[in-house]
Amino acid sequence: MSYRAPQKDMMFVMKELADIDGVSALPGFEDFGEETAVAVVEESAKFCESVIAPLNWTGDQQPSFWKEGHVTTTPGFKDAFAQFTQAGWQGVIHDPEYGGQGAPKVIATACMEMLNAANLSFALCPLLTDGAIEALMTAASDEIKDLYIPKLISGEWTGTMNLTEPQAGSDLAAVRTKAEKQADGTYKVFGTKIYITYGEHDMSENIVHLVLARCPGAPEGVKGISLFLVPKFLVNADGSLGARNDVHCVSIEHKLGIKASPTAVLQYGDHGGAVGYLLGEENRGLEYMFIMMNAARFAVGMQGIAVADCAYQKAVQYARDRVQSKDLVGPTAVPIIEHPDVKRMLMTMRAYIEGARATAYFAASECDKAHRAAEGRPTHQALYEYLVPIVKGFSTEMSVEVASLAVQVHGGMGFIEETGIAQMYRDARILPIYEGTTAIQANDLVGRKTVRDAGQVAYSIIGQIEATEKELLALGQGDAAVIAKHLADARAAYAATVDYLLKNFKVDIKQVFAGSVTYLRLAGLVIGGWQMGRAYLAAQRLEKHDLDFYSAKKVTALFYAQHLLTQAPGLSLAITQGGASVTQMKAEHF
Repeated sequence: MSYRAPQKDMMFVMKELADIDGVSALPGFEDFGEETAVAVVEESAKFCESVIAPLNWTGDQQPSFWKEGHVTTTPGFKDAFAQFTQAGWQGVIHDPEYGGQGAPKVIATACMEMLNAANLSFALCPLLTDGAIEALMTAASDEIKDLYIPKLISGEWTGTMNLTEPQAGSDLAAVRTKAEKQADGTYKVFGTKIYITYGEHDMSENIVHLVLARCPGAPEGVKGISLFLVPKFLVNADGSLGARNDVHCVSIEHKLGIKASPTAVLQYGDHGGAVGYLLGEENRGLEYMFIMMNAARFAVGMQGIAVADCAYQKAVQYARDRVQSKDLVGPTAVPIIEHPDVKRMLMTMRAYIEGARATAYFAASECDKAHRAAEGRPTHQALYEYLVPIVKGFSTEMSVEVASLAVQVHGGMGFIEETGIAQMYRDARILPIYEGTTAIQANDLVGRKTVRDAGQVAYSIIGQIEATEKELLALGQGDAAVIAKHLADARAAYAATVDYLLKNFKVDIKQVFAGSVTYLRLAGLVIGGWQMGRAYLAAQRLEKHDLDFYSAKKVTALFYAQHLLTQAPGLSLAITQGGASVTQMKAEHF
């Protein structure tokens, strides 16, 4: 079965949960109401389903390969990328001044999900280019913006993010790549960068590397890192390509998954120094790079949702087709989708995906409001920033669990490569690792996003959840009341955890951080449950218009409450009472 974009659910979430009407009322977004969103989603779905998705299996079987410094991508990728960029998909979210479409993030997020679900390896190239554009918009001079951004949006050039080095993984304070200023104002860059996604390939004319490096005499640690633009080919003043720069791909990695995406080792400066251009000010590079990193982290969260949805679709189709064992109350064999435990697995997958999608689209809407709203921008920005590590961390961990369940639904056939579900399981496994591991996201959520503002954003979410509970209870007894009860219990567990973090952060920081990943999971589950409660309210109101769709939405919300939200009190106890059992174990006892 090939991928089919869940357009109806995407539009439901945009309309009912992510406030597309409110977003389209913001200055500059007037042309991006519901009607436009439907048209964009439809066209993106057609393209992803017909052009990109058929290359997913090919990429796993015929990965990109390296030879003598050059990388050849999977057959079909180069042509598909040309179609992708010529149709304008690279520029959906970007500034029309540079050739973009200027669409809101909430609409671009749906496009992002479809592209990643169709072909995760392919989608990584546009993902990194998006991040590079965001970083240039923030830190580059007008001259560099005018020279580089239109080419990146058009797809003539692509972008990369160069942080990691052999001795500096997540600890960027250990970066050793150096940059020496030249008389003409440029810099010569020397060093090695690893794990550079699409660091070398054959799909565009030029590759624009954004590189973290140190200048001579820079302060130690992260305060001494600067950001440089280092193109594969030097660029003339008129935008034409000049000489080859001194940056070379010396190898690509052989990976568990996303095999079609070339992960490069790049060597800078072996032949006199790679020419680089300082972005912004010296020693503020990490600050600028965080713009790119945050864009990438949200996008990786969408990758998790996308891969999970594709795995779910395959599992549903297989469960419908596979006849095995008699029905529990009947004499004949039935498709396995009729068996209760298979339904449980499929419902778990479905509930996770719908809750995570709603959370992500809601976050995207908050980002749009943070940039364009007439008032309250700091509040919207703070909420968006709180949600980013949750979208990244929770959704990617969820994707591994969902892909694993999809393998389980397939049974023995799931362990066979030819069914295609094993590829999704392998592809998903990188998502909780790159662009900041789940622990890094969780530490950020605890320290920067919860403790730093004394829990202000978290408590505001808790207040909004309580308001949704009241709306559910107003519907009377029945499923709505059940959802409200479990949502209330989960909300109380979430609130107790936030209280604990604030009280103990300075008392025993190691015990607090022992529960950071669990806190991220708790927050993701509860916020997803809140969105599913809101979805139930909308479905109750709209059910008469499409009985099948909205009835299924209501059942999914009920399942989420009874099977996923019920985990929240236990997770809270693990955080508030279980830290010592982590920290007391001595390293030599392992």
